[in-house]
Amino acid sequence: MPSIIHFARRGYTLLVRGASSLQSVFLLAVRLYWGWQFFGTGKGKLANIEKITGFFQDLGIPLPMVQAYLVGTVECVGGLLLMAGLASRAAALPLTITLFVAYLTADREAALSIFSDADKFLASTPLTFLLATLPVLIFGPGRFSLDFLLAKFCWRTTAENRDGGK
Repeated sequence: MPSIIHFARRGYTLLVRGASSLQSVFLLAVRLYWGWQFFGTGKGKLANIEKITGFFQDLGIPLPMVQAYLVGTVECVGGLLLMAGLASRAAALPLTITLFVAYLTADREAALSIFSDADKFLASTPLTFLLATLPVLIFGPGRFSLDFLLAKFCWRTTAENRDGGK
């Protein structure tokens, strides 16, 4: 019996190590794909600002033109930052907030159907984008990012200089 427990524990340890080694690859794929999607949607909003302003006005969003420029810029710049893995969590935060607002305004019916119609809730575009920003916000950009390189080479060096190289 102890050999079965040992075998199971060893197998689980290998599974955890293997899956953990894929975290940075997964985060890179999320950042590249969804960063590009955010960049494209933001660029589209900025290129059609009058249409987006009208849509925001129809939704009753205050200062619709200001909000249209804000959302377009957040998506465009945030998408580029996600792709580069630069200031990733700082970029993911306004994107996440923007998507929560979009979910509750542009697709409110889907948001409110969380328990009554799960398919409608899950099919919402803002939710799909939101689920792409949350891993980066929570876990960071991973090893394949400018954030990782800066932390490893620049910020560590600064801390070592400040602490006298200790």
